[in-house]
Parts: sequence; C-alpha cells; structure tokens
Amino acid sequence: MKKISIVTATYNEQENIVKLCKDISFIMKKIEIDYEHIIIDNNSTDNTQNLIRRICEVDKNVKAIFNTRNFGHYRSAYYGILQSSGDATILYAADFQDPIELIPTLIKKWFSGIKVVFLKRTSSKENFFLENIKKFFYKLLKKVSNSKIIERTTGSGIFDRSVIDILKTINDPDPFFRGLVTEIEDNIEVLEFEQPPRLFGKSKNNFFTLSDLAIIALIKHSKLPLRIITFGGFFFSMILFIIGTFFLIYKLLFWDSFVIGIAPIILLISFGFSILIFMIGIIGEYVGVILTYQKSLPLSVEKERINFINDSIN
Repeated sequence: MKKISIVTATYNEQENIVKLCKDISFIMKKIEIDYEHIIIDNNSTDNTQNLIRRICEVDKNVKAIFNTRNFGHYRSAYYGILQSSGDATILYAADFQDPIELIPTLIKKWFSGIKVVFLKRTSSKENFFLENIKKFFYKLLKKVSNSKIIERTTGSGIFDRSVIDILKTINDPDPFFRGLVTEIEDNIEVLEFEQPPRLFGKSKNNFFTLSDLAIIALIKHSKLPLRIITFGGFFFSMILFIIGTFFLIYKLLFWDSFVIGIAPIILLISFGFSILIFMIGIIGEYVGVILTYQKSLPLSVEKERINFINDSIN
C-alpha cells in the first residue's frame, strides 16, 4: 500500500491546528490511504504546541517536530519535507488558504504518474497592491530564471519520493523550494484554485520577509544580475573612457582657453558612483549567499520529536 506524507509548518496557529488535523484525518480516512501528518512548529509562543501534543496523543498518524526557535516557515517546511517517509509528500499550509478538499485530487494526479503538482491560485483575497507586486516579480523571475518558475504558487502541492530523495542530497541552508523543484524535475503540473481568505489569525508574511524571499529567489536562480554588472560595467567604463579621452585631447589642444565647469564634473562623478554602488550592492547579495553556504548552518534545529519511530534528533 502506498503511503502519503503531509507536511505543515506552524507558528502561533492555535485557532487553526485542531481543525486542520481533524479535516486532514477525515479526508485521508475517507480515501482509505495510509498517511503521516508531520507538523513542524517554529517555537510558537501561544498554545499551539500544547494542542499539537494533545493531538499526537490521540492520533498516532500525526507526528510533531518542535524547533528551538523560529526558523521561518519556508526553511522549516522544507526541513519537514526532508523528514517525510511517504511515497509522495504533500506540503500544505496551516491557514486553510490551501483548500483541504484538493488533497484527493493531488493524490489522484500523482497516481496517474505526475511527479510534481503545484497548487496555483487563480485569485486571492490579499492586499491588491501586494498581489500585483507579486505578479510583477514572478513574471520577472520567470523571464530571467535558469529554471521554469511557476507563477502564483506558494510551494504547496504533492511531490514524488524520487524528487524528495534528490532534495535530500542538496546542501542548501536557505533554499527557494519552488525553484529547486523546477530545476530537478520537468514532469510538473498545476492544480488551479481560488484562494479563500485566511480562516483564523494573521499571516506571518510581511514586506521584509517577502522581499528577502524575492532576493534569494532571484540571486539563486538567475545569473542575469551578474551579467548586467559585467556588461553594464564594460559599457559605462567605455563611455567614461571616451569622455575622459575627449576632455584630455581638448585640454591639450586648447590648453589656455579650455576651462571645464564644476557642474559637469559633479554630474559625472555622481552618475558614475551611483552605478558603481548599485553594482556593489548586487555583488554583496551574492557574497551574502556564499557566506550563508560557508556557515553550513542547519535548516532547522529540533528540540523535540513526537510519534516518530526513532525519537532521536537528526
């Protein structure tokens, strides 16, 4: 019999976690398939962990990992996926913005031979301004990326064991999950849905977390910024060289009569330095990613496991 793993990352989800586990249990029993539900909690400060413990006592299909601190739901979700043992793994959010009713459809598509199925929202109830910024960014990333980035997805979906096994061999302390999957697997489909509003609580995402994710995605899955620096640097250096050569020749020919004004000098220096600082900033982002790799920090650090066969911390 095939086994399905379901992974959910949580942080302060006390209003959602009990209903989420009940609904998933009902769905999985209804379709009569073996499963495990791994909940990885980022050191919640509310009652979430106590509720998870009670759920684990009653339902042994539910397994829990408690982190020592909040590692972010992207990193912890990725880490939870790597701990799964099913023939396929489903990544699902705790806020009910990924409809539970889509789980049987995901499994059906996987049984048909599709190795990766992403959930793709066709509409969203979130902030109009933020939604349009996301649209623009993903269109940009799709054009400049080395892999086939899928727009309007959060990473939720179903992933075959073969894909998970490859992910386990990748040592990335700060992964962009959607990008990694598209780099290692081409047999990908999407399951479209209308995203409902969050059931309870507030989103943990904000401008800073989303911008950080956007920069990581762009830096890790595109060489275009470096190409811009290379060709842009060459282009502007040639322009400055030509301008400098022109003024040098002009000065030599008209030594006593040629006097250059202060305004052109200030404009030239300001323009040149603005381009230089911008390029240094882009290089700095790449250096930051390299330093993150160099530290070899773990994706997540556990303080407790519940209902795993081996309760030792890996």
